[in-house]
Amino acid sequence: MSSSRDEMISTMNATFCATLVDEWAALGMTDAVVCPGSRSTPLALALAGDRRVRVHVHHDERSGSFMALGIARASARPVLVLTTSGTAAAQLHAAVVEADLDHVALIVATADRPPRLRGVGAPQTIDQVGLYTSSPRLFLDVDLPDRSNRGEWRGIARSAFEAASGTDPGPVHLNLPFDEPLLGIAEELPPTTDAESVAPGRTTPESFEPVPAWPDRGVIIAGSGIDDPMAVLGLAARLQWPVIADPRSGCRIDQPMVIAHADALMRADGPHLDAEMILRFGSLPASKVVNQWVGALGVDQVHVDATGSVNDPQGAVTRLVAASASGFCASSEAGIGDDRDGGWLAMWRTADDAAERAIAEALVDPESRTEPGSARAVVASIPDGGSLVVSSSMPVRDVEWYSAARDGLSIFSNRGANGIDGVVSTAVGVALAGTPTVLLIGDVAFLHDINGLLGVDRRGINLCVVVIDNDGGGIFSFLPQAASLGRDEFETLFGTPHGVDLSMLVHAHGLPVLEAAHDLSVGVAVAATLQVGGVHVVLVHTDRAANVEIHEMLNRRALDAARETGWLRA
Repeated sequence: MSSSRDEMISTMNATFCATLVDEWAALGMTDAVVCPGSRSTPLALALAGDRRVRVHVHHDERSGSFMALGIARASARPVLVLTTSGTAAAQLHAAVVEADLDHVALIVATADRPPRLRGVGAPQTIDQVGLYTSSPRLFLDVDLPDRSNRGEWRGIARSAFEAASGTDPGPVHLNLPFDEPLLGIAEELPPTTDAESVAPGRTTPESFEPVPAWPDRGVIIAGSGIDDPMAVLGLAARLQWPVIADPRSGCRIDQPMVIAHADALMRADGPHLDAEMILRFGSLPASKVVNQWVGALGVDQVHVDATGSVNDPQGAVTRLVAASASGFCASSEAGIGDDRDGGWLAMWRTADDAAERAIAEALVDPESRTEPGSARAVVASIPDGGSLVVSSSMPVRDVEWYSAARDGLSIFSNRGANGIDGVVSTAVGVALAGTPTVLLIGDVAFLHDINGLLGVDRRGINLCVVVIDNDGGGIFSFLPQAASLGRDEFETLFGTPHGVDLSMLVHAHGLPVLEAAHDLSVGVAVAATLQVGGVHVVLVHTDRAANVEIHEMLNRRALDAARETGWLRA
């Protein structure tokens, strides 16, 4: 190939990538995660060369993609993740699935070989066309950069940004082939399109039929995806309905309508079986008990979701409304009278308060070291304005079931696909958005994404990682397998003790480790490390069998306390 041809290719690569980055920055992109590789060189250099974009480098593509997802969650704007070609691109698939199911704006840029090198055995080449199947909101297998297609470049960038951040936010996949040479100097960029920043999660004008009648005994379930939690709580106050508030909803604050312990209250027959309507916002909570009640109640159930997504595994929804929570609440309040009976809400409030007192008293022992107590301590100890990232399996359930409602805390969790992959990296991404952040995670999920700690001490973040270490998969001890199988068989297939000294592993990453002796010290450690700043790990050693007994005790005491208020049926 002639030197002039080489120069033209390198110049087009550099100019194309500089144009993409220029357009994205003009639209409002502030962060990008770059995973090292050769074929992705032109875009990596363009990102590094634009001061409007913070570039975060990560050695591991899977961890890097979840870190990008964490930044996107916390910042509510699209974040780019870049990889080289080959299996590096496949490592992003789990994060793409999570971004799809939980509506997170993620732009995935995978570098690729030029088309002539596909399917002929070229090294580091796989079929990247449609790699993430149906998950992306948009997939583009872009042409090789050339002067003949300069007029399309800004449109490619804008289409990707708008598809990621539109009415139904989610992942976008750009497959970008680059021919060699990969190093070049950009020439004058194509003219701008007078781009204006695109508001992430924007919605179209909403029009829907109002609810014809609001019964006295209704329940609101507030899940993730609520744009204005106070609007939901305001509607609940007008209706005099209780709000079962998922921790991620933003509604789980200290308000008379907010019910924090519905999982405990619904473990026996009670007034919840008399509910005449369910109004749902966003996703479902983690509680199996609550979700079974939702599916079996057999009353009108209105599901409000800004994306119009179907989130109804039991087929209980009678009406799906594609609207934002704020829009629905504003349109609905006008039809609610001022003569609502407050007895229904008062009954829920009294029972929930009793359950909260019973749980708090049961965990008051200063020498106890429990998983529910650690979860309560973590939630209570984070300063106002901070963030909490909760891993799937038991941590998210312990926070939902046993923590007290409180103000001033943003809670995140990868509950789209409910996986345990990439949780450490997600928390790092949330912390990169600029708030003091705590991660509550189990030992298996921690080990699953230990590469999330790569270089974390140099990222300038304030992050405390609380690891519940019960040497295995604690959630399986609550399932029928634990009682039905022999101990050895259960431990081999489900308990899966790993025997890893987590403190040694953390020290290998150059991070300080604190070991909590009891629940109280967990909260003290979280508060102290966040005040000091930097990255710290707090280990809480628990026993899986004892953990099951503690959960049963807490649920029993909460129900007993509710029974004394008249909550349970005879």
